[in-house]
Amino acid sequence: MKTALLVLSICLLAMGTSAQSIIGKWQLVRQSNCVEDEMGDDDADTQELVADMKGMSAATPQVLTLKEKNAGEENTKIITKRKAYNSKSFFYKYDGEILYFLDKKSHTIIESFTVEKLSTDSLIISNTSRGCETRIFVRIN
Repeated sequence: MKTALLVLSICLLAMGTSAQSIIGKWQLVRQSNCVEDEMGDDDADTQELVADMKGMSAATPQVLTLKEKNAGEENTKIITKRKAYNSKSFFYKYDGEILYFLDKKSHTIIESFTVEKLSTDSLIISNTSRGCETRIFVRIN
């Protein structure tokens, strides 16, 4: 009986540690967009143009913070560039597959992303409406 309880508790402990939490501070390390996919990699001038465009990104690290109680904030515009949405704080909802970002006032969906990978140190999400837009984050806290 003791052996069965020990095996059961080890299994429950293993299952509890395998589930990853999306809560934490995530730094954007790479972002791809649909323009890169449409342009292709055939031309050297095109590759140079894409490299120049990437070089124009902000010097400050882009950090996305997902907190308890489904609240979040970003230090720069990571989620959406729409003018109608000008707040850096938001709500989010994660259902295990899709990560929804919600407006803080109206609670309407701003953007939704498919979670491609969630581990202890990385998060990869793709925009559900534009699958070619992918963001790769690493956990910094």
